Amino acid sequence: MTEITIISGFLGAGKTTLIKKLLEECFQGEKIVLIENEFGEIGIDGGFLKDAGIQVNEMNSGCICCSLVGDFGTALKEVLDTYAPDRILIEPSGVGKLSDVVKAVENVAGSMNVHIDSSIVVVDGKKCKMYMKNFGEFFNNQVEHAGTIVISRTQSMADEKLEECAALLREHNGHAAMITTPWDELDGRKILEAMHHAELEMGEYDHHHHEEACGHAHHHGGECEHDHHHDSECEHGHHHHNGEGGHEHHHEHDENCTCGCHDHHHHEHKGHHHADEVFTSWGVETAHKYTAEELQQILEELGGSEKYGIILRAKGIVPGTDGNWMQFDFVPEEYEVRGGSTDYTGRLCVIGSKLNEDVLKELFHVV
Repeated sequence: MTEITIISGFLGAGKTTLIKKLLEECFQGEKIVLIENEFGEIGIDGGFLKDAGIQVNEMNSGCICCSLVGDFGTALKEVLDTYAPDRILIEPSGVGKLSDVVKAVENVAGSMNVHIDSSIVVVDGKKCKMYMKNFGEFFNNQVEHAGTIVISRTQSMADEKLEECAALLREHNGHAAMITTPWDELDGRKILEAMHHAELEMGEYDHHHHEEACGHAHHHGGECEHDHHHDSECEHGHHHHNGEGGHEHHHEHDENCTCGCHDHHHHEHKGHHHADEVFTSWGVETAHKYTAEELQQILEELGGSEKYGIILRAKGIVPGTDGNWMQFDFVPEEYEVRGGSTDYTGRLCVIGSKLNEDVLKELFHVV
């Protein structure tokens, strides 16, 4: 039987870092397949994980619930038939709702020889309060439907800030195991142990509580705010505008679409929105070569001005003028630039809200 582990988390929380830690410290000797579902057209992390010998199936499409219901069943069956893995790791889009992901996996897993062993959410402890306030509909959903909450960047947090973060998270999920110890002080097997303990303690609570009432995992009483059903496929289209490798994604749904993307029209007062309504992504391929100083200045500028939009995540791999390649990751208030392996061309992806593509092109010197 193939185990399925879902590792979710808001943009830039550290999902890829956690996956690499688990691969190195827990899953050695297992045949692993990672299925990513990126928001945006440019997949960056796939190459990063392929370096570790992991097969990556990227499903880059704008509507996570539709792509998981429409594409995921086919992808899951293909992965099982082709690789017969011991474990499948699913890394959903950072702006997806975990409730949609869990439901979609359950819908296709019933007819296959698989077992969903855990659902994890990675939370950036330093940004928890800000994301909860500004993007609570998406951020809180991931927290509420997780069996294990793994807080990242706790090594750079004051004790009182960590306690405040943990208390905020507990308000939205009082049942999940919560990991607050800095990752570099914790063996990956301890994380796995906490995950499995939480799943045993909770039984089927996470995945089926109130399922008859609303079709979603739900931790708290009161009126259910979820009205999404995924039992039939949703047809959706994607359109791309011209330019140097530029992509802009939209999706179309007819009146028969059951993925929940239309719920906001009928339940606007309940805060139903699809990720595509709130977040946008700008992705390009570019041959421009950067100096290390130039790339650092760009990332500092990106976080220092709102003229580019509300930037939540940026990542990419680009050629340097010295012949080496650089890979970068950006989240609000911090960024990292490191060496990268040679790619077929430079690639950038910026995710956020109210993005100004024209000034982003100028900033990154994209023609």
